[in-house]
Amino acid sequence: MLSAFTFADVSKTEKDALIALYNTANGKEWNNTWDLDKSVSEWYGITLENDKVIAINLSFNNLKGSLPSEISQLTALKELNLSFNKLNGQLPKSITSLENLEVLKLFSNGFSGAIPKDIGNLKNLKHLELYNNDFFGEVPESIGNLTKLESLILSSNQLMGRLPSTISNLKSLKVLSLFDNSFLGTIPRAIGELTELEELVLSNNAFYGSIPGELAELSNLKTLLLGNNSFKGNYAYLKEQFPNLVDFDLDKDNMEGELATLDEEEDDDDDESDD
Repeated sequence: MLSAFTFADVSKTEKDALIALYNTANGKEWNNTWDLDKSVSEWYGITLENDKVIAINLSFNNLKGSLPSEISQLTALKELNLSFNKLNGQLPKSITSLENLEVLKLFSNGFSGAIPKDIGNLKNLKHLELYNNDFFGEVPESIGNLTKLESLILSSNQLMGRLPSTISNLKSLKVLSLFDNSFLGTIPRAIGELTELEELVLSNNAFYGSIPGELAELSNLKTLLLGNNSFKGNYAYLKEQFPNLVDFDLDKDNMEGELATLDEEEDDDDDESDD
């Protein structure tokens, strides 16, 4: 039976949250703009379910400005894709209250500031893609709470510091890409616990030391990019350790000289107190 509410529109609270996004992101200049006098169900890039906003996809839509804190009022939101726009400023802390969020794609914008320390509140998140922005600071420890995460792509930012050990909790992770940042330290041995990993991209950082033997546990790896770091030893044989590997790179210095082994890594976790 069809209810009289079948054709109802979203609540005023949710509509106000969308209008806040329209206002802070220069909605009048979007490639596909919204007619605020029409039903939200007719607005470009908006998906509704049971009169709730469950998805926003405004990629390649000429958004300029910032992301409003009111975004947190869209409590049923599962997907937020604002990639390939000109948004800037910090992510509002309130975004971490969107507990139903499964997809957060904000790549190729101008976002800055730190990744919110409570990012781990988004426990249903499967895809976190923040690459090609200006985020800085360290990856929050709470990242380890995102146990459903399948892709974590933070490349081409200004992130720094060691990888948090909590990253070992991300047992569903298939893609970990940290290319072109300022991460440092050794690769944590716990990386070997991410047995679903298919793509590991650590190039263009300041990682150093030996490559941990636990890396050999990643039998599903298809892409392993480690170049332009300061790893020691000759890992010319490394590609042979991964039967499914298609894309592989190391620096020239790591392909010459005496062969290294994968079991000589010296973990520098004990040195963190010296930082």
